[in-house]
Amino acid sequence: MRFKPPALAGKTPASSKSIANLAHYLALRELDLRPLQEQLSEAGLSSLSSIEPHVFASLKSVLQMLSRALGILTDINSDCLFPDFRESIETLEKNTATVLGQSHHQRSTRIMVTMPTEAADHYAFVHNLIKEGMDIARINCAHDNAATWRRMIDNIRRAAAENQVACRIMMDLAGHKIRTGPVMDDAQALNIKIKKHARGKASSTIAFKIIPDEKRDAVIVAGKPGKTFLFPAPNAVYTNLAAGDRFSIIDARGKQRYITIAAQADNQPVTGYCDKTIHLVTGLQVIWQRRDKAGYSDQHAFKFVNLNPVMRKIRLFTGDNLSLHKQQIPGYVEQSVSDSGSNTHAHISCSSASMIDLLDLGARVWIDDGKISAYVSEKAADHVVLRISRTTPKGVKLKSGMGLNFPETMLNLPALTEKDQSDLDFICENADMVGFSFVETADGLHALADELLKRNASTLPIIAKIETARAVRNLPDILFAGLSRNPIGIMIARGDLAVELGNVRMAEIQEEILWLCEAAHVPVIWATQVLESIAKYGVRSRPEFTDAAMSARAECVMLNKGPYIVDAVRSLNAVLKCMQQHQHKKHALLRAMRWQAEST
Repeated sequence: MRFKPPALAGKTPASSKSIANLAHYLALRELDLRPLQEQLSEAGLSSLSSIEPHVFASLKSVLQMLSRALGILTDINSDCLFPDFRESIETLEKNTATVLGQSHHQRSTRIMVTMPTEAADHYAFVHNLIKEGMDIARINCAHDNAATWRRMIDNIRRAAAENQVACRIMMDLAGHKIRTGPVMDDAQALNIKIKKHARGKASSTIAFKIIPDEKRDAVIVAGKPGKTFLFPAPNAVYTNLAAGDRFSIIDARGKQRYITIAAQADNQPVTGYCDKTIHLVTGLQVIWQRRDKAGYSDQHAFKFVNLNPVMRKIRLFTGDNLSLHKQQIPGYVEQSVSDSGSNTHAHISCSSASMIDLLDLGARVWIDDGKISAYVSEKAADHVVLRISRTTPKGVKLKSGMGLNFPETMLNLPALTEKDQSDLDFICENADMVGFSFVETADGLHALADELLKRNASTLPIIAKIETARAVRNLPDILFAGLSRNPIGIMIARGDLAVELGNVRMAEIQEEILWLCEAAHVPVIWATQVLESIAKYGVRSRPEFTDAAMSARAECVMLNKGPYIVDAVRSLNAVLKCMQQHQHKKHALLRAMRWQAEST
């Protein structure tokens, strides 16, 4: 057995037996038991298919039955440490209550909900979540700040008290979430749309700051577009502009548009206003006009040049190239045209510059939970070139803040970031459990446990989030480490795991994680995209209800935020109550069947 359990000296009896049982299970599962299972079933004995929580006790029971049937006296007494059948079930229930709290909604599987920012200021929203069945509130430290978290916690505690139930709080450490940098471009096109009232009248006007050409080089193009846009004019035009003058333009969509110059005080910027939606492109002809008795007369013509920063979304297709830069440059796109067609080469920065050096040629890279698949085709000192190998037929928009996954690359990042260290002070004082993002090794879990010990929080439960292929490979060691330290739970982060492992392997791995954790008597949180169609769009999806029914085998199910999250909690609550009558973990519960359809 390649996984070595820790020494049992000094551990509590319950923890020691869980460690021993996990070791027994790992040793047993190194064998292909399928032929034996078939023979045992034919003999009317246990097929060992639900052996996880009580391995030695189950094997001992089967051996006793076989020895009696065969009339063979077999000494199967052992000094081996192991939990019996009842003890194993009680241990898992006890550990679940310690980590996740008691359930107060007439079901054994808890419901966890990710808190949106609005939970800080909308008490009724939090109250309704708890009323409909939320047992645990999740606060993600990757978003918002301590002041916002505190208001969320105040609302959660108050709502739980008013509903006369307990609601635990889990705070997730942000961890090393590697993301794309900002996407911004000094675009040639400036499209400004004016919002209208219900009766069709413009609700505002577009303000332009007129600047002379001589100051164009001094303009810093950075940040988001503001309410006032830059409009360069030749020096000779700028110095002679007067209130009432206007710029006449046939815009990029063939519409006649005017920018009227407003009166301005001495030494103040010259400002122009347009009262209609306008589409400007570098190179459009602009005519400066002055008002006289006959109307407006042309004074001078010049070309428009766009100096305004415009946030853009880059659309990538299979076959395109994307350069991932160390330098925190704004993202931009180059479009080249040849006889063979057009090609896109996009550029964007990476939030972790050190990642660039770790990537090898051919290494796979996933962007935005696998919506964009790529591999490293070229490598330079300051960037790598990714070749896009798969997107949807319509392409995928590359935006700032998208997650980057590197399933074949050993990251060797420290277990805790500086932000994690800082956030732990708040978490230890305010939360009921801490979510450990991107834990990959037993050493990583020990590092967090050590930090909790320094803060006198050695009993604070740790939720180890299994999000990478490396974490899956090291899960037994992570479980051994957790059982010897703080109370521990495991979250199956199915979204990130599907990206790292592929959907087919993910379907298999989520089962294996459930089995390993049951063998260790460790509670499991089933996460990612549960009833997502309801939470996000208010639409019910039959496949998602089947997935929700499967989630009842875990001790807790997590829902992500969305505008219809209260409806999602209500639906999940009903599903879990129904399914607990039919299944406990892997065990089918044979309630009397009801052939007529009934609502639940």
